Amino acid sequence: MSSNSKATARSQKAAEMRAAQKKREARRRILTITGVVAVMALIIGGSILVSVLNKKEVKAAAAGSSAYGVTIGKKDAPHSIVIYEDFLCPFCRQLESATRSKLEGLAADGKVFVEYRPFNLLGGEGRTYPIRAAGAFSIVLEKSGPEVAKKFHDLLFEHQPSEQNADAEGPDSDLVKYAVEAGANEADVKAAIEAGEGADWVTKATKEAQDSGVSSTPTVLLDGQVFQDGRTIDDIAKNLVAAVD
Repeated sequence: MSSNSKATARSQKAAEMRAAQKKREARRRILTITGVVAVMALIIGGSILVSVLNKKEVKAAAAGSSAYGVTIGKKDAPHSIVIYEDFLCPFCRQLESATRSKLEGLAADGKVFVEYRPFNLLGGEGRTYPIRAAGAFSIVLEKSGPEVAKKFHDLLFEHQPSEQNADAEGPDSDLVKYAVEAGANEADVKAAIEAGEGADWVTKATKEAQDSGVSSTPTVLLDGQVFQDGRTIDDIAKNLVAAVD
């Protein structure tokens, strides 16, 4: 065999080896992706299953039946909604943002009675913001009344800090500022918020939520039953509003 023929044969052999290698790599990638998808499906499916199981155990609750929340609307409305929430929960913020004005309008029209029940789910391990925010809410509710407390509630979600840096981004001074912006008298709430006087209220509110079987936020009850109609928070928000309109 001539030198040229040998060189050609070697080139063809190398090309064949490269092609075979590419096929093996492509097959490995497919298997890897398939495996990852399968694992993710199990994780997500398991999470959904756990969430559904947990929420099925939540006790029926009517709006206005708790000492640890704020209500809007009339108690004799044909529908009632209870929303358990944590002021640091981003999904709570998303739900609150998507439903606030619509539920307020429906409550004003006498169609629904809504109770917002903040408690501590995400505090702990050195993170204090959920406890301090809910505690400040309780102080504003006591000192300034439900209308101001509801506005304060809304402002806390509008100015929600990040989960990663909540205590630095949400100091007591900001809680006082938002309380005053909502309509509270600074002299009535500042010292109490800075002293953490709402912590006992938060402990009791959290215990009540846990005793009711609430283990995730937001947990929504419509007419006493857990509402989970939707695959996303936006879906749930839209379907919740439609259900009481």
